[in-house]
Amino acid sequence: MPYISLPGAEVYHEVSGAGEPVVLLHGGFCSIETMRPQIECLSKHYRVFAMERPGHGRSADREGPITYRGIVADVVAYLDTMRLDDAHLLGFSDGGIAGLLLAIDHAERVRSLVAIGANTDPEGLVDEAEGVGSKSGPPGAPGDRARLVRRIEEDMQRDYERLSPDGPLHADVVREKLARLWRDEPHIPLERLRAVASPTLIMAADRDSITIEHTLAMAEGIPGAQLCIVPGSTHLVMMERPHLVNRIVMDFLAESTRDERD
Repeated sequence: MPYISLPGAEVYHEVSGAGEPVVLLHGGFCSIETMRPQIECLSKHYRVFAMERPGHGRSADREGPITYRGIVADVVAYLDTMRLDDAHLLGFSDGGIAGLLLAIDHAERVRSLVAIGANTDPEGLVDEAEGVGSKSGPPGAPGDRARLVRRIEEDMQRDYERLSPDGPLHADVVREKLARLWRDEPHIPLERLRAVASPTLIMAADRDSITIEHTLAMAEGIPGAQLCIVPGSTHLVMMERPHLVNRIVMDFLAESTRDERD
């Protein structure tokens, strides 16, 4: 069935492919449609699980604020419901932050982690006023890139209007919740990153809404973590350069699974 029950919510999800489990964690005001290129690529080699969190995609919103603690609780509940003792995690933006928290607080559930466009504190944003309400990236991208970003953002808005069971007018409610989340959270002390034991890839764009210095500090704080800065891209790098991102992720997962077998 495309919907499953989590505490206080009915959420949409898809499962495809065969092999080791990979769970995809989408970003704020996104749906799994923004990760469709990753689903199509990864499902040729892995069993891919993709859930739309409450208030996103085809999953109805629920009362109360959006918090990273709540997102993590939903992911753990999803893993339990799908009977996944552990899995590889691929998280974008809010999903990447949730992946980091899972790797810290639920290390036994994480085989490996790819965190794309994640931050550990609001101070990591290039410009807090720019990052709150929109995480597309800082101004100054070349014209063609800026037009592509605008088109992707328009597609995300249309996806919300087309998919949400709450109706198109509820988008403002979700955006307000996300703006509050991005303004106030997360607050992950860098020393806590030392608890991450799984193979980890930290990825960001050279024009991300997260500073390169912040991204570098995250990678340096995680034992053995790999770092990738994708050139000519913004915070929406997964949608801007999906084939490059897929190739990097596939190489990382292949290396991680090989290390597990060894």
